[in-house]
Amino acid sequence: MSHSMDDYCHLQDSRTMGKKVKKESETPCKETFEPLPVEGKTPATVVLLLSSPEEDILVKACEAIHTFAEKGDENKVSLLGLGALAPLCHLINHNNKLVRRNAVMALGVMVTNSDVKNALKKSDVIPSIIDKLSLEEDIVVHEFATLCLASLSVDFVCKVQIFDNKGLPPLIQLLSSPDPDVQKNSIEIIFNLVQDYQSRLAVHELGGIPPLLELLKSDFPVIQHLALKTLQNVTTDKDTRIAFRDEQGFEKLMDILSNTDLSDLNAEALQVVANCLSDSESLQLIHKGGGLTRLMEFILTPNVSEIQSNAVKCIAKVAQSAGNRKLLHEENVEKVLVELLSVADVSVKTAICQAVDAMSFHLASKDSFRDLGGIPAVVQLLSDESLVLKEAATQALSNLTHSNQLNTFAVYEAGGHEILVQQLYGSCPRTVANSAATLGIMAGQEVIRCSILSHGAVQALVEPLKSTNTQVLVNTTQCLAVLVCDAEARAELQSAGGLQPLVNLLHSYHKEVLHNVCLAISVCASNEHTAVKMCKFGALEMLQKINQSVNRRSSFSELAMISLLNSNLSVKYSLTSHLASSDVISDGFYDAGKARPGQKILTLEELSKLSKQPVNQHQPIIVVNTAPEKKKGDDKQKDETQPESEKPWKMMDDVALQLLVKEAKKSVLPLIDERGQYAVLARLVSEAMGGAVEMEKLHEFPWVLHLSELKFQLQSNVVPIGLIRRGIYCHRALLFKCLVDCIGMSCTLVRGEYNRAWNEVLLLSGNPSSDGHSSQPCCYIVDLMHQPGSLLKANTSAAVQYQTI
Repeated sequence: MSHSMDDYCHLQDSRTMGKKVKKESETPCKETFEPLPVEGKTPATVVLLLSSPEEDILVKACEAIHTFAEKGDENKVSLLGLGALAPLCHLINHNNKLVRRNAVMALGVMVTNSDVKNALKKSDVIPSIIDKLSLEEDIVVHEFATLCLASLSVDFVCKVQIFDNKGLPPLIQLLSSPDPDVQKNSIEIIFNLVQDYQSRLAVHELGGIPPLLELLKSDFPVIQHLALKTLQNVTTDKDTRIAFRDEQGFEKLMDILSNTDLSDLNAEALQVVANCLSDSESLQLIHKGGGLTRLMEFILTPNVSEIQSNAVKCIAKVAQSAGNRKLLHEENVEKVLVELLSVADVSVKTAICQAVDAMSFHLASKDSFRDLGGIPAVVQLLSDESLVLKEAATQALSNLTHSNQLNTFAVYEAGGHEILVQQLYGSCPRTVANSAATLGIMAGQEVIRCSILSHGAVQALVEPLKSTNTQVLVNTTQCLAVLVCDAEARAELQSAGGLQPLVNLLHSYHKEVLHNVCLAISVCASNEHTAVKMCKFGALEMLQKINQSVNRRSSFSELAMISLLNSNLSVKYSLTSHLASSDVISDGFYDAGKARPGQKILTLEELSKLSKQPVNQHQPIIVVNTAPEKKKGDDKQKDETQPESEKPWKMMDDVALQLLVKEAKKSVLPLIDERGQYAVLARLVSEAMGGAVEMEKLHEFPWVLHLSELKFQLQSNVVPIGLIRRGIYCHRALLFKCLVDCIGMSCTLVRGEYNRAWNEVLLLSGNPSSDGHSSQPCCYIVDLMHQPGSLLKANTSAAVQYQTI
């Protein structure tokens, strides 16, 4: 007679006694058998009897071992030590039915112990045990053979052996056994097997779906749970889902969900439902049969919060594909979700936010959530104490606002942007990332951007810039790139200490992070002071390295480099040796010479501090400063009394340059002819820097000595350009560019080799053409050295001679 389920559970409980007997088993077992009609009552004696040729003795010996093993793990381990396992494995194949039955019973009980199970795995007993699953064997053999396989099937190697030895077909047959223990053991083995792909497919092919569905009607919850867990695994396969649907599996699941007496099965049932609805074909058929309507009704039915939460999670899982989202939208799932937002339970609201996030990939759903008032409801969840709910709510808002301007304004009108800014200070990286993403989307609208900035968003983004979480960095830098379009935001970022961590992110090897950082830097660089600061933090050197890398360079890194250089003309000229006509020199421009590749370029302030050191033999740093000194008496007195080390740095005044600018405006601007303007200005520059010098006598021109004297006189390596009275090509070209820019004309500045530099201007050559159109402008080099005022047409021998030695 088979064991009842209660008896089975007792056997199962004995498994938990596993390891506590290991030390005890090392001592001889004192417990004895009841007297048998054979000599000896000790376990060792009975184990020896397993080798008897007498069938009656074998029956009694196996029965005694079974009874002895049932009493606890200590006995099982003792029998293992006495060598009972090998003869039992042999006896399960005995011709005598009683011997065979009792041997299987003994083996089945013993293998519930972990030590015995590990020993049994090393034997080749699985094919013999599978043979005992034949319908010709009695139910008791089925019970203990399946019990044995249930213990072994948790091991991967054993699972493979069971499958390879055709164990699945008889196990599926035994699902319909009249004995609940056999059913329970069989479904447990199948559940363990279907964790592997090949077994999952085989269950459907072997006709396993109908008996699995039949087990859902079992009187024993343990069997129902195992059946649902097994169905959850096998229905991940599309063909299995078709078979499941053909057997009205979905309807049977909905019957379970609708039965309040079976509420403990709802969690697993919903997992299977989610699988059934995962592909569009299945979803459409279930939808036509009214299955989706039943599911929506179930979700809205007041229930235990865990069940309602799992039901909504099912919707979120189903909504992962575009086709499914369309069908769910047709079923008005948005209305169901918005209604459920009023539920008090946090887990339900969290699941709803996850479903809203999934459904928001469907454009029409985004509009539905807004029209149904779902957006303000989600915004309210941002103030909840639950970190998990905040994360889900911010993720939902990020998706709801993506590419949807009306939703963006709906979040704004609900005050969501203010709360999202506060979330940037949170401890959960995903919440910070989601909040930054949503704010970045919203900041695309100018009125919203201004409001976001007014709530301290830039300050709040500084700390996330130091995060090690990739998604936080991606979203934070993206948000920042949008916000710093505003001039005040750039200033705030600098004052909040955000420039350095932003520049440091140029070290990142993550493509999206690097792109966003470069974009943010290029926007920030529109402010000259900010650009100088970023260069001070090493932005240029890092961008140079990035742009030399095949894998890291991009149009974003090139844009960042160009933007930085365009806002820092001193560095641009040092690195590229070229300033375009559109590059207008202003006060603070300096020429420190051509930079070597990879060389860090110091700011003028840094160079000026270095210049307080003894005058060196290098060429001076030439600086431009046209601003007159403006000081009140009190400020001047304060400077005079302040110690030298504490005085704030300021540029040296250049009165001579101020006079040159004034003279240029006076003598050049009144002229109408453009050529004449450039010629007069060229002569003014030449006269200021020592006049014309014949080519043959260039080596006699004392410009080197003059600059050395200036440096000694100033006790500085930084020299204002207006003080230079003996200037060579590079000095004259810089002064010409400076004056041209000051009076509103245009020219380039190009550095050559060996102190050569020149200016290019574009002028119309000759009269208009016969058809009345103006001729194309030509490029000319302005002679400032030998025949000041002469315009040398580019690429002619005279121009080339002027540009080279």
